[in-house]
Amino acid sequence: MSDQNPVFIPGPTNIPDRLRHAMLVQTRDHRAPDFVETLAPVLEDTKRVFGTATGRVITFPASGTGGWEAAISNTLSPGDTVLVARYGMFSHRWIDMCERHGLDVQIIECEWGTGAPAARFEAALSADKARKIKAVLVTHNETATGVKSDIAAVRAAMDAASHPALLMVDCVSSLASMPFEMDAWGVDIAVAGSQKGFMLATGMVILGVSQKALDHMESAKLPRTFFDFRDMMNSNAKGGFPYTPPLQLIYGMRESLKMLFEEGLDNVYARHTRLAEGVRAATRAWGLDLVAQSPDLYSDTVSAIYVPKGFDSNALTDRAFTAYGLSFGIGLGQMNGRAFRIGHLGMLTDVMVLSGLAGIEMAMADLNYPIRLGSGVAAAQEHFRASRPAILKSAA
Repeated sequence: MSDQNPVFIPGPTNIPDRLRHAMLVQTRDHRAPDFVETLAPVLEDTKRVFGTATGRVITFPASGTGGWEAAISNTLSPGDTVLVARYGMFSHRWIDMCERHGLDVQIIECEWGTGAPAARFEAALSADKARKIKAVLVTHNETATGVKSDIAAVRAAMDAASHPALLMVDCVSSLASMPFEMDAWGVDIAVAGSQKGFMLATGMVILGVSQKALDHMESAKLPRTFFDFRDMMNSNAKGGFPYTPPLQLIYGMRESLKMLFEEGLDNVYARHTRLAEGVRAATRAWGLDLVAQSPDLYSDTVSAIYVPKGFDSNALTDRAFTAYGLSFGIGLGQMNGRAFRIGHLGMLTDVMVLSGLAGIEMAMADLNYPIRLGSGVAAAQEHFRASRPAILKSAA
């Protein structure tokens, strides 16, 4: 029965039965004339979630990492300079990929627990008189630290420097859970995946791509075959894929979009904020600290929480799993052994979140953490009770 417990990792997220059933379909001919009736609405409707009226949605069978590779390989050439800030494990991995592709990576080192440094981006871009920097790469929601960055501020910094670089954004753990405004923020490529806010199985990367980024394909010299934008768009225009598509995920995506739009995107975002605030209330009641250093950085999809000195966060997540059948995120990179993560995105309700808080509290009590059993749950309950009427009213 332990597999009936929800997971509290920041992705893959819990899959609603409605979406599991939508993905449980028999094989279809993806080259049949009617496949366009399935694919085209998915691509068009996903633009609403990205917040774009002018961009294109392109999908590939892959995880978010494949999306990163598609973004750089379709727009850049060997030796091109990219500007990236390192403030968590996923920004670090994007840097590693760029280096492996032979790009000249200009790195701004930041303390983990902080976000994208708009002012430092502006300074670096202003100093680039020769305009060698071809792209600025930003992680919107750093899953390792529970930090949300201000993408609008990064765009403002680029505009202040009058720099023509592309703006590429990893929104894998934020899209469909937190507001994202691709057009308003001037994002050229946004990278997301099926397994987080869209509540599906892993296996489909979803990109929002601006016309400016598409124009860069003409001069980009990095090799690409599987992840070629042009091949995919040409096939999509005829209602198909250049190779076998992830059919079950496309069906799931169609149903996921229906669920999101039925709830209303604003209500989806409000629900995530409310659940996150409940987790943060529990964290304060435990006397623990978030890795995110200030409230403006707090993520609404994942909270990274420091354990007290002398304790091992890996032992805590192991105890939660072995004793109570609950999965929480381990600490990644610099956070390994120092912090655990509570994912609160996708298919979750206040009652489900309370069950996770109760489970991790029991694991902490088992390991003699300096907490009072029930304190975090009670704090979250108070928050959920107090905030519930406002949510119901706004959803009406």
